[in-house]
Amino acid sequence: MERKSPSSWLRPAQLAAAGFLGLILVGAFVLTLPFASADGQFTPFRTALFTATSAVSLTGLIVVDTGSYWSFTGQATVLSLIQLGGFGIMSLTSLTGMLLTGRISLRSRQATAAEGRPLSLGGIRKTLMATLVLTVVCEAVVALTVGLRFATTYEMSPLRATWEGIFHAISAFNNAGFGLRADSLMPYASDAWVLVPLAGAFIIGGLGYPVLAELVSRVRDRIRARLHGVSPGTYRLSVTTRMTLVGTGVLIVAGTIMVAAIEWNGVLRDMSLGTKWLTAFFQGTAPRTAGFNSVDYAEMNPVTLMGTDILMFIGGGSAGTAGGIKITTAIVLLAAMVAEFQGQRDTSVGRRRIPHTVVRQAMTVAAAGVGVVTLAVGALRILEPEFTADQLSFEVISAFATVGLSTGITADLSAPSQIILCLLMYLGRVGPITLVAALAARNVVRRFDYPTERPFIG
Repeated sequence: MERKSPSSWLRPAQLAAAGFLGLILVGAFVLTLPFASADGQFTPFRTALFTATSAVSLTGLIVVDTGSYWSFTGQATVLSLIQLGGFGIMSLTSLTGMLLTGRISLRSRQATAAEGRPLSLGGIRKTLMATLVLTVVCEAVVALTVGLRFATTYEMSPLRATWEGIFHAISAFNNAGFGLRADSLMPYASDAWVLVPLAGAFIIGGLGYPVLAELVSRVRDRIRARLHGVSPGTYRLSVTTRMTLVGTGVLIVAGTIMVAAIEWNGVLRDMSLGTKWLTAFFQGTAPRTAGFNSVDYAEMNPVTLMGTDILMFIGGGSAGTAGGIKITTAIVLLAAMVAEFQGQRDTSVGRRRIPHTVVRQAMTVAAAGVGVVTLAVGALRILEPEFTADQLSFEVISAFATVGLSTGITADLSAPSQIILCLLMYLGRVGPITLVAALAARNVVRRFDYPTERPFIG
């Protein structure tokens, strides 16, 4: 056997996984110290570890209330872990995706191989700077909008409103779902000036840097063409961008309609018409994968929880701050099913043929996700017999998809169950990146073929 692809392709993802683990441990250590807690006492390591893992993995599940348990220093530590985790995920997945999809020039890859680096220095600098600018601009706009709303409507002091705006903006853009209240955003369930900017932040963050960069580039090119009085010409968006945008739109609409239809006479029954639709939109969008809630999920219909499980498991766009198996993975699988139903040899999306290797990778990522979730649900059913299957499944999928939504049972779980959730959050964040890099790197050439035999299917 001969390996055609360099094993170094996998190395950046492996190093990143180790780096995220190191960041979690450092964050957990800081959070155990007395100055990080509001009462000035040492925090148990398991509590600190769970919080740090949730923050770095951009999940949002908590075992203690962020706003009341942690001091300002502790809250700032949590926010720093969210920001570092989000920037690291966007940068890592963008750079790894560029490498694996061949969007790095041959000269850059040759230089990379010679120097033992994943990308050329110029390519890394350009991507990292663009990601940083995008992050700062989006977070600043949302922080200003939400902070002004807090200051002018909720009688917060300017300093407090500024901190609340910054914290929620960073948490939203990074799809972390951390809030400064035990009831998350429930006090603002009817306030569109708070919910809509935050929803916009986690939708944008969930699209992924490659999609956003391509959209910005197209807008910039059109503006330049108009300024110079020339035709902007036609440009076809990449299949990744089209799948992400269409998939995001479909899931937002589907999630909104699902929540509205099922909960209209449920948790939404006492709300005004406008608030009902605002809440349905927010809770139909948040599962991919922000983790904020403006209503109590413990009071939701089990069918709503099941539908939310599906939204969480799919997640958002690749190379973004959202979790799940990703929209592109789900669409590729759906396209493969359609091709099989129609008897077509190739899988195609948007008049583009999808390589068989990509279809196999999508199947592997989805199957691995289902396997991990199934095992974790089974383990928690054994460890936590007092909770229902709906609650435990919701908790497991929320952790694996790095969402952070909960029916309120996280803090009541036993220590082994909380450790399992920590592993799920970490695996859900770095696992897909490492797995895809490994699958792309394992291009094995075999000098022979086995005899063909068709087994019975179905």
